[in-house]
Amino acid sequence: MTEKSLYDRLGGVFAIAAVVDHFSDAIVQNPIVGKTSKNPALREWHTKNLGRLPGLKFMRTLWVCNVAGGPLEYTATRPGKTTVGLEEAHRDLRIAPAEFDEVAAELGRTLDFFKVPKREKDEVLGAFAAHKSEVTEGYAARAR
Repeated sequence: MTEKSLYDRLGGVFAIAAVVDHFSDAIVQNPIVGKTSKNPALREWHTKNLGRLPGLKFMRTLWVCNVAGGPLEYTATRPGKTTVGLEEAHRDLRIAPAEFDEVAAELGRTLDFFKVPKREKDEVLGAFAAHKSEVTEGYAARAR
């Protein structure tokens, strides 16, 4: 008997979409990475581009489903170096490593809100952390 995928253990697309919805709204309100962020690109996105938030939630849901081993395919609107690469989608936001860490912390708080078991929470956070260098690539390039 094979073990269930992370996607299945998380409850599938509907449970993942609920987490992404809550997480995405929490990021907007987060003082470090949201609408009052010191990062001008993040502040602008979270104040002037919120009309795009429903689409972003959809794309985030597809991404998580794909990375978690689900049947849904994620296709980036701005492809990175890999199928699920995030560097091009985030390059212009110039996300600093500390800002990435705050988003990861917000994700952890969201997973706690939904009472996601520790094992699955750790796997989700690990999958997220695996893309840190991609998400912060625009910041790193600017710092050089």
